[in-house]
Amino acid sequence: MSATPGGADTGKAQGVGARMGLGPGSVVQELGWDEDVDDELRIQIEDTIDADMVDGDYGNVVDAVVLWWRDGDGDLTDALMDALTDLTGGGVIWLLTPKVGRPGAVDAADITEAAPIAGLAVTTTTSISKDWTATRLAAPKSAGR
Repeated sequence: MSATPGGADTGKAQGVGARMGLGPGSVVQELGWDEDVDDELRIQIEDTIDADMVDGDYGNVVDAVVLWWRDGDGDLTDALMDALTDLTGGGVIWLLTPKVGRPGAVDAADITEAAPIAGLAVTTTTSISKDWTATRLAAPKSAGR
């Protein structure tokens, strides 16, 4: 095992949060929490932002949304539109889904279909932890509201 950039860094507290574009002072809203989420990943994000993530009742703007989503959770397009409610302009949604082969895995086609309907573009998909994949969703630059 080598200490290559992006490889061995994933286990370090700031590695995941930094890869997600987060930093101290970022306000991150967490939606879709359930007992199956990756608590170590949650702690890494909170360590990076130097605060707890806020929930759906926060009532103020947030810099990013972490949306835990599994197959069978409902309508993904609706969930993405709800996630946009408190998101500041230029903010991103990180859609966290179980990896292929894991219970609740979400078909990538479902994400690429739901994102544009919600006014979002898929910009990056990466393995974020042992059991979860992260897909970065952002409003397209050309979209004018």
